[in-house]
Amino acid sequence: MAYLLLALAITAEVIGTSLLKASDGFTRLWPTVGLVACYLTAFGLLALVVRDVPVGVAYAIWSGLGTAAIMVVGAAFLGEPLSVTKVVGAGLVIAGVVVLNLGGAH
Repeated sequence: MAYLLLALAITAEVIGTSLLKASDGFTRLWPTVGLVACYLTAFGLLALVVRDVPVGVAYAIWSGLGTAAIMVVGAAFLGEPLSVTKVVGAGLVIAGVVVLNLGGAH
């Protein structure tokens, strides 16, 4: 259940982050309200996750998958360029998450 909550937290954070550009520096009301709601949801869910998952592992998954997801969202919906270097970098971040999780199993 904790990992399902973590997936929901990551989703909320990615949606919130994708609204940053639309908020235009917090000058547009509804995108700003949406991103604040998403971030509050994300951190609330993350707080529940760390009851059962070590905070280092939870945060590594959160940051790794969130980074990769927002990179894809940026390329697909926000017109941001996607390069081989970015894809390799995201792959390294995800590999680091996997290594941290394997190390936490002991």
